[in-house]
Amino acid sequence: MGYIEGHSRDQMLLLPASVNDDVSADNPVRFIAAFIDDLDLGELGFDRSRPKRTGRPGYDSADLLKLYLYGYLNRVRSSRCLAAETARNLEVIWLLGGLRPDFRTIADFRKTNRAAFKPLFRSFVLLCRRLDLFGRELVAVDGTRLKAVNSRKRNFTRQKLAGWIKLADERIEEYLARLDLADRAEAEAEGAARRAAALEAKIARMRKRRELHSAMLADLVASGESQLSLTDPDARGMATSPKVGVGYNAQVAVDARHKLIVEQYVTNSGSDLGFLAQTASAAREILGVEQIDAVADKGYYKGEDIATCEDVGVVPYVVRPQRGPGINEGYFAKSEFRYDADEDCYTCPGGQRLDPYTRSQKPNGHVTIRYANMRACGTCALKPQCASGTRRSIDRWEGEAVLERMAERLAARPDITDRRRETVEHPFGTIKQWMNQGAFLMRGLANVNAEFSLTALAYNLRRAINILGIPALLGAVRA
Repeated sequence: MGYIEGHSRDQMLLLPASVNDDVSADNPVRFIAAFIDDLDLGELGFDRSRPKRTGRPGYDSADLLKLYLYGYLNRVRSSRCLAAETARNLEVIWLLGGLRPDFRTIADFRKTNRAAFKPLFRSFVLLCRRLDLFGRELVAVDGTRLKAVNSRKRNFTRQKLAGWIKLADERIEEYLARLDLADRAEAEAEGAARRAAALEAKIARMRKRRELHSAMLADLVASGESQLSLTDPDARGMATSPKVGVGYNAQVAVDARHKLIVEQYVTNSGSDLGFLAQTASAAREILGVEQIDAVADKGYYKGEDIATCEDVGVVPYVVRPQRGPGINEGYFAKSEFRYDADEDCYTCPGGQRLDPYTRSQKPNGHVTIRYANMRACGTCALKPQCASGTRRSIDRWEGEAVLERMAERLAARPDITDRRRETVEHPFGTIKQWMNQGAFLMRGLANVNAEFSLTALAYNLRRAINILGIPALLGAVRA
């Protein structure tokens, strides 16, 4: 018995096979086509969403958008790779109707329409909301660092530049001293001349490099920025993520029900401080609820930001980090001092009362009250466990009642931190590992925001397909 054989490549077919026959009814490309065709791309902000009456015809924005969504869904993001797919991938041929745009056309489309990808992402979030895929009760907020198109060697801080300038000065002095010795050498005159010429060349190169670093340091000081990146000016060094090096910080709010991303954006801040209220509030608005719970890790613990959460309809859950030199030295933590709101005083672990001592206001308006009891600290038997100086004082933010209310909520829901981890780490793991999108391809904050919007949309689409299937999604679009 022989093998199953295909037809000859040279055989003429009377009735050519239809491409539509090779794309099954539950293929994701059918939903991509229906979803994009149902949108008003002009309203979302896509350029050239309607053709002009004059000039050479261009590609429809809908076709290029379908290509990008398909690519990000299938781990193909490069414009050159997408252009190759249009000629060899049967699904893409079906999706674009046989169109084969050049890679430059594909790349320019993403760059030109960078502001429209965030509204596109939100359009799919609204579709998921219509399909009741969100619990709309709890969102987990977190950030992840993604690499930028900028190496560590082309990222500079003021300290790094000052170090380079100092090193250049030391090397120049060393080379000059060696040059003097070469000039005074009497024996082997020919060899001494060669060494002198090499040293002069080194000195010239070092001086040129010093001038360059001095100019960069002057520009950095004049701009008021903390860092300077040469390849991608908006990228910043991520000190807390040494594996990333230079990159961006992607913020997301993930609904706890099906781990779908509700809100996302990219910042070049190396810290998550100050982004909780902004991210959770945007998620609450798009989910259409008056109030929502938001849980985040210790990196978001900032009093003013947590207070803002309560003002915008967000109930925050953030574990208080143990900070300060006293904690590292093993002294009593602030949480071991009990505050009495009625008496406006603290009670220390030794049972002594600490009353308001001083009041100070920082430039940002942050008012802090310091509590102390110098007389009690002088004779306290627990002082070796409490302070290294003459007394122990406790600083209290004027609005710290907000933090105390949050601590009570956390005590009532001890499992919520575990829910945060299993909720928000799922999309990050999927995006970086399965989707292989741990680095950006484009440069500039606006461009990487567009890139991450496509990434988040592709992630949500994959989750929706796994939950409902293509027929249900198609039915929702066509309804």
